[in-house]
Amino acid sequence: MTQASETVAVTRAIGPLGWVLVTLRVAMLGVLLITFAPLHLIWRALGRGRFFASNFLGAVSFVCGISIREHGRRVPGAMQLANHVSWMDIPALARASGSAFVAHDGLAAFPFLKWLCEMNDTVFVARHKRTSVTEQVEQLREAMRGKGTLTLFPEGTTSDGTGVLPFKSSLLSALDPLPEGMAVQPVVLEYGGVPDTAWVEESGPQNFKKILARTRPVQLDIHFLPELTGAQAANRKVMAQVAQEAIAAKLAAERS
Repeated sequence: MTQASETVAVTRAIGPLGWVLVTLRVAMLGVLLITFAPLHLIWRALGRGRFFASNFLGAVSFVCGISIREHGRRVPGAMQLANHVSWMDIPALARASGSAFVAHDGLAAFPFLKWLCEMNDTVFVARHKRTSVTEQVEQLREAMRGKGTLTLFPEGTTSDGTGVLPFKSSLLSALDPLPEGMAVQPVVLEYGGVPDTAWVEESGPQNFKKILARTRPVQLDIHFLPELTGAQAANRKVMAQVAQEAIAAKLAAERS
């Protein structure tokens, strides 16, 4: 079983062109925010869901220079179990599948990123508080009762993108037993240029600026793997193991 190697991120100095790109992209994000935020608030007040939030996040991924290629068949309305590499995972998957999210609480430490996530009904998982598992399970079940796709990152944190960290089956407690009609689909996020784009061993602002300063697009291949069926979805531990092995195998195959 392939697991993510321990990689210490190298924060490169941002040159003049990089700072120009950071400034331009931040300005563009500001324009998007001013445009979409009122529409989102009005739409939500009318009880019409997160249409503008998903499209806003998709536009954020475009402005940040994420070039997405999709592979496989996406199952609409599924619980997606994905490997977690970067804060970019959220806008990219929102763009590709219109998903809401379950993310680690490290994102909540940065007000702008937290606000972006909450626009799209993100449920934050407290990585270091075992006593919060029961509360988190109820939050997940409540989110699952809504319509649309929901993405969970079972690693509970970000890895360097070359493999996967052990999946925490406790995060899948809301899926045990699997609600009737709920599909579970493993999803592989494969970034070109990792670990350069991975959020590992650096602060959120450092990683954010590093991504915005890139002169080349961030290539992201999203692989929608077959949904878990039959014995593969027997319980949370089995689902975690099967999904982890499938994602690790796909990453290894793509990099061989």
